[in-house]
Amino acid sequence: METKDGVVDDNLQNTQPEKITTKRKSSRKRHITIFVVVSLINIGLLVLLWTQLLTPAQNQSGASSDGPSVANPLKGRPAPNFKLATLDMKQASALDLASLKGKAVVLNFWSSSCAPCHDEAGLLQSTWQRMQSKGVVFVGVDFEDTRGDGLSFIQKYGVTYPNVLDANGATAINYGVTYTPTTYFINSKGVVVSMIPREMTARDLQTNLQLLTS
Repeated sequence: METKDGVVDDNLQNTQPEKITTKRKSSRKRHITIFVVVSLINIGLLVLLWTQLLTPAQNQSGASSDGPSVANPLKGRPAPNFKLATLDMKQASALDLASLKGKAVVLNFWSSSCAPCHDEAGLLQSTWQRMQSKGVVFVGVDFEDTRGDGLSFIQKYGVTYPNVLDANGATAINYGVTYTPTTYFINSKGVVVSMIPREMTARDLQTNLQLLTS
């Protein structure tokens, strides 16, 4: 602004650059704040994704004790047949799953090195003793184990239902087993009804058995 003498007021002249500089600083702060917020959100999303990737498979796909089963590709399909040597060699030299057609089957994949398998062994044995008179057959499949270790396992827990040795893991692969214990419930027509890919509770076992006997 000029004075009457045509001279620009120095105060006004100096104020304009200060206002512009202040606006630029304010804008820069906003940009920095936005950048920090977006970065934190991205970091949070990456942490969440990483946590999900590291979550054990049994937690990602494990059955809830409130439900009878989880989604599995064999549900509603004939159970893959197998003929494997029994661990104790007392009941027969081999067990053929097809020979059990007409009976409901609880097929449990386990290994002597699997801690949860040890935890559920007593439950399976006691339930088998109660259910065998109702036409339900329990079969254990010792997955990638030695015969000696498998025998020690069933003797330790007094397991009396048939157990077979899947030494090379071929049968487990056919069933899509990636974690032990995993248990399949097969109806009297030889069709897979449900599956639990983790250690079972008494409630899990009872709920799924009802699907076979109802």
